[in-house]
Amino acid sequence: MDVTADGSENYVIGVDYGTLSGRAVVVRVRDGKELGSGVFDYPHAVVTEALPADAGGDGVTRLPGEWALQVPNDYRDVLRHAVPAAIADAGIDPAAVVGIATDFTACTMVPVKADGTPLNEVPGFANRPHAYVKLWRHHAAQGQADRINALAAELGESWLPRYGGLISSEWEFAKGLQLLEEDPEAYAEMDHWVEAADWIVWQLCGNYVRNACTAGYKGIYQDGHYPSDDFLAALNPQFKDFVSTKLDHTIGRLGDAAGYLTAEAAAWTGLPEGIAVAVGNVDAHVTAPAAKAVEPGQLVAIMGTSTCHVMNGAELREVPGMCGVVDGGIVDGLWGYEAGQSGVGDIFGWFTKYGVPPEYHQAAAEAGQGIHEYLTDLASGQAIGAHGLIALDWHSGNRSVLVDHELSGVVVGQTLATRPEDIYRALLEATAFGTRTIVEAFRDSGVPVKEFIVAGGLLKNKLLMQIYSDVTGLQLSTIGSTQGPALGSAIHAAVAAGKYPDIRAAADAMGSAPGAVYTPIPDNVAAYDELFREYRTLHDYFGRGTNEVMHRLKAIQRNAAGAVKPEVPGSPSLNDPSLLTEEVSA
Repeated sequence: MDVTADGSENYVIGVDYGTLSGRAVVVRVRDGKELGSGVFDYPHAVVTEALPADAGGDGVTRLPGEWALQVPNDYRDVLRHAVPAAIADAGIDPAAVVGIATDFTACTMVPVKADGTPLNEVPGFANRPHAYVKLWRHHAAQGQADRINALAAELGESWLPRYGGLISSEWEFAKGLQLLEEDPEAYAEMDHWVEAADWIVWQLCGNYVRNACTAGYKGIYQDGHYPSDDFLAALNPQFKDFVSTKLDHTIGRLGDAAGYLTAEAAAWTGLPEGIAVAVGNVDAHVTAPAAKAVEPGQLVAIMGTSTCHVMNGAELREVPGMCGVVDGGIVDGLWGYEAGQSGVGDIFGWFTKYGVPPEYHQAAAEAGQGIHEYLTDLASGQAIGAHGLIALDWHSGNRSVLVDHELSGVVVGQTLATRPEDIYRALLEATAFGTRTIVEAFRDSGVPVKEFIVAGGLLKNKLLMQIYSDVTGLQLSTIGSTQGPALGSAIHAAVAAGKYPDIRAAADAMGSAPGAVYTPIPDNVAAYDELFREYRTLHDYFGRGTNEVMHRLKAIQRNAAGAVKPEVPGSPSLNDPSLLTEEVSA
């Protein structure tokens, strides 16, 4: 199955679309060996302040807080640049490639016309913020999410417990409702509300196929149904036909072929026209097969700017605060569970950008180190608790288990003696406490976590990995591949091309061997148990309604901002790509 009739090798391409770049990897079908890779940074990165003039905007239209947009042509450019670069790096004949698959951040939404043209590319819409891609970390639809949750709880909607009792402002319905209510003309002009995971597949093969993963996790598709028209009309009468006119479409099973590479896409990529293009998928979920984690109880944490936790289970359980549980959401025949943390690496990146004095950056440069490596070395010599701090990892809100993006970060215990490395370590620990909260929610709900496997850029930080093992009390193994999502996509491409009968078989042959393994240290586990109790006290105090100060501060902030104002010349820009790139190797 893995070679041609003349005995030559077959290859597949996996393309991983991240928050700031797209990565393509050439993988050998026979054994999953990664032979070459290419990376392309999105020219427009994450748009948080003003619509970019070179993308058709005017460079003046300002965005309110909590907005995060992207430019869809950046995604096409990944195909034009990263894929040919990966082929060249691998040194293979492109004619030997039999399939291509992609994975994407989620929930990342693209408003498009009937032929797939993004709305921002339609004449007259380039200066409208709602015409652009809404990235997964666009949190400006929290008000719409709150209304959806309140109404679903009031009506006892059966789908709500499948999402831990709350749906997120990051997801399809909240973002779609925001579009309708804030720019009804753009909403009316839009023919399809499409996950970027499906849009890029559409660009490759010319077919729009909705993938089962995002439909279930992000699109409230359960037991063959979306929320009813009556439910949607109760939110807004103009939203009644959202599913039938904007969202509903043929759903493809993971690992199936959505279609075959078009002549245009073949010209972009340098690949043979007519090869299989797999149904789209999500970066986190597609990583599970790459880690050979396709059986119940194997929790995979994909750690980068954010963390997504995915795991298969044999039975359906309702887990408070989970992102969702979907039949076949990761592999056929099992229930796929998802949870997540909205901010992890980007918290570390934010702190090094704005919280570390120049002399630390200078010392790191003199030592030939990056600032993350330098701070990690300083922090690693500390005894647990020596910094006297506890932090909440909510700088980008809370995805699980509170599902509230109005929450914000906290560091308690700072004094005039507190140093940057103290805060840095406290933030590392806070993200580990957040993961432990998720693990315990699964266990308490009858979904035991038996293995803990880490993929993503942050596994390079050995201190962070040991902290996670000590905090959770679990042996932690890392995936051997540095390109877990892209490898996972390549595995799906091999199945779509007919080289393996299913994802399990392909994962067994092509999945990555484990990398480093970390074992919890008993004394550290006991020390972190004490700190975790303090974390949980703060977690429940600020997150479960005892003190609503974070929500009040958000309201005050919005009122103070009023109409969106231009930034002050010379002020630091949160749209600086370096803010989000450096932390991946933290």
